[in-house]
Amino acid sequence: MVQDQGVATMFELSVPFRQQHFLSGLLLTELSLILDPDGEGVFFLHKKAISAVHSLLCSHDADPRYTDPQVRAHIAQLYLPLIPIVMETLHQLHDFSDSSPARVRHASAHADDADPDSGNTISQSVAMAIAGSPLPHAKANPFALPTVAGRQSSSLSAECSRTLLVCFLWVLKNADAALLERWVSDLSVLQINRLLDLLHLCVSCFEYKGKKALERINSLTFKKSQDMKARLEEAILGTIGARQEMVRRCRERSPYGSQENVRWRKNVTHWRQNADRVDKTKAEMEQESVVDGNLATEASLIVLDTLEIVVKTVVASELKESVLGGVLRVLLHSMAGNQSALFLQHCFTTQRALVFKFPEMLFEEDTELCADLCLRLLRHCSSSVGSVRSHASASLYLLMRQNFEIGNNFARVKMQVTMSLSSLVGTSQNFNEEHLRHSLKTILTYAEEDPGAARYTLPRAGFSMSCDAFLKLQVQDLVFNLHMILTDTVKMKEHQQDPEMLIDLMYRIAKGYQNSPDLRLTWLQNMAGKHCERGNHAEAAHCLVHSAALVAEYLNMLEDCRYLPIGCVTFQNISSNVLEESAVSDDVLSPEEEGICAGKYFSESGLVGLLEQAAASFNMAAMYEAINEVYKILLPIHEANRDFKKLATVHGKLQDAFNKVYNQSSGWERMFGTYFRVGFYGSRFGDLDEQEFVYKEPSITKLAEISHRLEEFYSERFGDDVVEIIKDSNPVDKNKLDPNKAYLQITYVEPFFDTYELKERITYFDKNYNLRTFMYCTPFTLDGRAHGDLNEQYKRKTILTTSHAFPYIKTRINVIHKEEIILVPMEVAIEDMQKKTQELAFATTQDPADSKMLQMVLQGCVGTTVNQGPLEVAQVFLSDIPDDPKLFRHHNKLRLCFKDFTKRSMENVDPWRQMKASQKIKEPCRMMEVPAWPHGCWPFKREREGARSILAAVFLSLSVSERSWAEAAERISKRTGVMGASQPLPLALL
Repeated sequence: MVQDQGVATMFELSVPFRQQHFLSGLLLTELSLILDPDGEGVFFLHKKAISAVHSLLCSHDADPRYTDPQVRAHIAQLYLPLIPIVMETLHQLHDFSDSSPARVRHASAHADDADPDSGNTISQSVAMAIAGSPLPHAKANPFALPTVAGRQSSSLSAECSRTLLVCFLWVLKNADAALLERWVSDLSVLQINRLLDLLHLCVSCFEYKGKKALERINSLTFKKSQDMKARLEEAILGTIGARQEMVRRCRERSPYGSQENVRWRKNVTHWRQNADRVDKTKAEMEQESVVDGNLATEASLIVLDTLEIVVKTVVASELKESVLGGVLRVLLHSMAGNQSALFLQHCFTTQRALVFKFPEMLFEEDTELCADLCLRLLRHCSSSVGSVRSHASASLYLLMRQNFEIGNNFARVKMQVTMSLSSLVGTSQNFNEEHLRHSLKTILTYAEEDPGAARYTLPRAGFSMSCDAFLKLQVQDLVFNLHMILTDTVKMKEHQQDPEMLIDLMYRIAKGYQNSPDLRLTWLQNMAGKHCERGNHAEAAHCLVHSAALVAEYLNMLEDCRYLPIGCVTFQNISSNVLEESAVSDDVLSPEEEGICAGKYFSESGLVGLLEQAAASFNMAAMYEAINEVYKILLPIHEANRDFKKLATVHGKLQDAFNKVYNQSSGWERMFGTYFRVGFYGSRFGDLDEQEFVYKEPSITKLAEISHRLEEFYSERFGDDVVEIIKDSNPVDKNKLDPNKAYLQITYVEPFFDTYELKERITYFDKNYNLRTFMYCTPFTLDGRAHGDLNEQYKRKTILTTSHAFPYIKTRINVIHKEEIILVPMEVAIEDMQKKTQELAFATTQDPADSKMLQMVLQGCVGTTVNQGPLEVAQVFLSDIPDDPKLFRHHNKLRLCFKDFTKRSMENVDPWRQMKASQKIKEPCRMMEVPAWPHGCWPFKREREGARSILAAVFLSLSVSERSWAEAAERISKRTGVMGASQPLPLALL
């Protein structure tokens, strides 16, 4: 490229320039020498030199003769070399960015701010001032923090830097645009990036801070001026040490205070002329605030114009790829600050032009820029100014459309917008939910009425769809997802004290991030942490299993490795719920995309770590069988890596788990949880109204405990007189409820299994894992009473099906299906007899036998004092053949139940008598009356009489000793009328 020598000399302090513009050239030459970091002894001339240039430019700006733009352009040509001078001074300017932990200050004034433990010595300038020697020129500050712009030190105060940047922006504003374009075209990439860094600093420097910030600065300055004399007296009289005075001054230093003062040398201290000034009035503060706001807008507009000049210059050159990213960063930085509506409108226009002309800059190169842009646009979508919201909504929709036109979807924008919304709601102080919802509706309107969307057929899933229709569907899906995430995230702040609702909201947010694996993984781990805090280790383990399945799904998309799981389908044996982690949506981004699956867990070591954490949580939940399934996935990875130490550790843990299962084979030593159905009724519950859930509570939780907990919680939320508990389990008629109250219906439920399921669910663990169906029974009579006589007692069995299986990643799950079965009285009796028979069978099979359990079961099953016991059931239902043919089957089934019941009763008597004979039961049982059984209660006529005598003998054997069998036989004969019972029955018969 042949450089234009004429333009180059105009921007340099060359001999021709100084000859042509002697006075301005002389002033700028002196300024350049003073600002030279290698200059000697000119440190305290910074402020004077910068103030001289500033005063001269102010006089030009206020001169009425120079109001014409062309005249001002000629005046600006006198100061064009100021632009390169300020660019060269970039590393010396004060850091105005709020992101740095501390302002970068000059070492001579603030050396005591350095870390005392850092091992660095005191600043040389301060040491020379204390010693009374001449102050040398300040070198680069070794304690300065690096900044975003790459500046290593700062030797200019905030005041001087601000004044110099004002001069820089005045020249940029008034200089001829064509001249600037020609100058920029001659710059190298390094010089253009330095110019962009300088513009970035200008945005931070002149950002509007607000009235409160100005009042705070004014109050600090006023307070400092009032007690300055008192501090000086303390220092002179020696009542306070110099070191303590230095520390106190640094702590109370104003953000815009001078950084050139050294307290110990009078000849180099700049005493303020306004030390005794009074505080500003309210009118003065208002005027200063208006001026500050106008200056911020003017500076930002100048920066924006300069950025457009840079883009226009480099668009046709080879520097485009290297420069456009920096331009967009400055633009995003200006959008992040407090800006006026006027500037934001122009800024959004420039941003939309950049996205339209250079979409590959966002969607194919730098993911970080796309994420930042989405965050800035969403932030302004929640602005209280309508025009700002409209422009931000238009920019966000254009971003979606541009991404869609590149790849027929906008999965990246979808992910970045979703992530940005989460960040915005969680961190923004001025976030307005209502305004953001209006902006989302505006985006939907743009999608429906956009005339610029391409209209060509898009083959999809076997049918054709116009491109604009498909874009509309994509936008609708994204906006709906954003609405849900927005609602749930805002509600999280309101439900911190409701653990179930909090977990539900976290679950819904995680589900909203289904296509953003990094964010979903983060929320799953957050849920696991919440469960651990509450002691829900089973749910925490499943959160970790879902996290591992998600990682495995994306690792499988990256690389087909034989020893790694092939996706979440490998985790089915741990939980059937884990299939929801499948990456089958069209919006799922490939893990090869930049910024996708970038977390530390999306690796083989991350997967191993998640599985080990899941196994540890299962161990804490006493679900030892699930540990085996987890290690089945983990073992092939260790085997492939030949990690024998970890293999030995894993097998040791498996041995411990299997030993615990063996030693607790009955299962009763492990209580996995208690389940309750909770129904919410009333408009006060909001989204929960008329919803039913199955709650998983800690083991051995009583109905009264959960009722008290929920009633107390919602009473604190709605009021004591508002919440009511529905005592029964009958179906709720909402029309009969008070609309101003909140009703809770809580019912204990038990896991329900079909007959075919019981063949596979053998152990106690099997019957308490992967539970989806639950049952509760409600007794009723036809006349409306809950309980009645045996021949009037009906039962309603309600079977509930949940959307997911317990245990799950949350402790309450929605009921998605309800089925009711009505049992007639004879069916109720059959179930009761089957239940008693099962109790007898369980008591018989216990090893070792429990004498107390055996005694209680026998008394409860065959005792004559038990109300509506087996005797009463037999008298009511088996005395006569039913008249209704539909009941014949039930009648026969009940007879078979009694036969099985009698057999189990006899099996229990012998061990009970043996324990009694060995004096394991010290107190004799209370005498039981021998019942007289009705005719026809036994299934076989020829066995009827023998069965009656056997059962009678069973009853008597519970209350007599072996030495009174004659009396017992006599009582049996009198009671039953059976001959041949006059002799004691052999034990074998019993």
